[in-house]
This record gives sequence, structure tokens and C-alpha cells, in this order.
Amino acid sequence: MGIDRSERRSKRRRDIVHRWQGNPLIDITDLDFKCSDIHNAGTIVFEGEILLLVTIEHLAGRRCIHLARCNNDHYTVDKTPFLKPSEDAKYKQHESHGVLDARITFLEGVYYIMYIALGDHGYRLGLAKTHDFVTIERIGIISEPDTKTGVLFPQKIKGRYARLERPRHGHSVWITYSDDLIHWGASEMVISPRDGFWDSSRIGVGSVPIEIEQGWLVLYYGAKDTSAGSIYRIGAIILDKEHPEKVIGRAGIPILSPRENYERIGDVPNIVFSTGAILTPNGEINIYYGAANSCICIGTTTVNNIVATCMQSKEEY
Repeated sequence: MGIDRSERRSKRRRDIVHRWQGNPLIDITDLDFKCSDIHNAGTIVFEGEILLLVTIEHLAGRRCIHLARCNNDHYTVDKTPFLKPSEDAKYKQHESHGVLDARITFLEGVYYIMYIALGDHGYRLGLAKTHDFVTIERIGIISEPDTKTGVLFPQKIKGRYARLERPRHGHSVWITYSDDLIHWGASEMVISPRDGFWDSSRIGVGSVPIEIEQGWLVLYYGAKDTSAGSIYRIGAIILDKEHPEKVIGRAGIPILSPRENYERIGDVPNIVFSTGAILTPNGEINIYYGAANSCICIGTTTVNNIVATCMQSKEEY
């Protein structure tokens, strides 16, 4: 007796990241206030609690970063922004249109938040810090114009702070170094888009690098332009621990693609985009991702699965 079509589909593994059956984790209907959309969440474990820093576009059009906490398996999002565009003259021109896409790095006893500042001069990277997720202090605007998707490594590399970023030119991911978190340089390119692949049009770094046995595990997004618009998927790379400009492995296939309705239909369709991931003691990785720029979702996989995908040869996919 043959296997029917529905059974074949159930046996077929679509992605190595397994979606939570209750997705979306947070959508616009979960909020106690009105807004235009919700997308992308930086994540951290703080005092045994998972905290999210969620980007929300308010009705007036500006984006702010809000704190979300889990309460009985339900996330509540603070109405008051944790970080909003500054009125300080030093920052106002750079943040006039919003602050978004926070990534959280715990380093040297401080929780650093690297975010995108969108203002009169386009996209730039901003850096802030907190000790308690109650108060927050800006450190500075730390990149040239038209730089997006910055993440700070959770430890120094060769005695210097290091970050991954995506300057507009070339749509590639670079690594850049600093002695003081303010002045950055010594940049080297890490990865670029690949012709003919799922990440052929542009790429950008996703969540904060995770230290694993093989090196640094980094999630990134890749876009491919089609006649119906762009499709954004999530991939992974492994970087050398001491020389992170060297790529040890790179996924030839996405680890997560937009397939569900909540990933394909929304304010910006066909997008899965992660700015936060948490490694658990048993080797699982919980990936928090924005879907269609309209909700926050969660998926789970293992370090071993991602490493195996990054090390596959072309013949295996």
C-alpha cells in the first residue's frame, strides 16, 4: 500500500527550525494600546526571566522599542517605550524617524543594546546600556550613515570590542573593532550575497553571536528578489573563534523560510527575521523572529542541527 499525499507531507521536514504550535507569540491584538505594527525582538535572560525588546511602529509612524515580559506563558508588552527617539540635539537628527531592531549583548557585567537609529541621514547604529532594564543610557551613534543590522560580540576578540554590521554598499556583512565602543575601524568583510542562492540579493546579521565548540554561531537573514517581491529567510554561519573574519561553515539552505500564513501575509509579506536567540543548557536554540513585520514568533532547533547544515556540501542539498 502506498503512502498518501498528506502522510508524505507530514514526513517531509520543511525546515530544521520547528515552529511553536501556538505562534504567533505576540501580535497586535495582544497589546493594550493601538499601533501600526510589531516586529523583531531582541532577547536576553535576565535574573532567570526571558525579556524581549520589541520594535513597535506607532500610529504616527515612528518606531520605538518596548519591553515585553512573560507572564503565565503570555507576553505582556509595556505601553511606555523602553527606548524611543531622543529629543537631545546630539541624537535627534539621527533618531527622528525611529529606533528599532534591538540586539542585546551581556558583556563585562553590562547589558548593551545595539539598535538601528533612523533619522534625517538614513540608517545608523546606536548603542545604549542598562543594568536593570528599568533605566537605559545612550552611549552614542557609532556608525557611518546607511549602516544597518549591528550586533556586539559577547566577549572581546584579541583584546578589542567587536561587532558585525551591514554597510549599505555591497550588501555584505563586515566585522569591525573598537577599543572604547565609540570609535570603530579595522573592518574586514565576512560574507557576501551569493549568486543563485536563497541569499543572492542582500544579507544582514541577525542575532548576537553564540559561542559554541566549533566557533561563533551567527544567524543572519538573506533576501532574494523575485518578480513578486523579496523573500527573506534565515540562515547561519560559523566563524572562527579567534579570527571571526574567517568563515568555517555557511548554510547552503535556509534554516527557516516564510511558509505559514502569519509569515507570508502582513505589512511586509514573506519575511522571517530574527534579532534574538537563546541557547538553552541542553543545546537547543530558541529563535525569536519577526514574521511579515506584523508579529513575533518563536521556533526551536539544536546547535547540532545548525552546525550540520552549515557543514553540508553542495551535493547534500
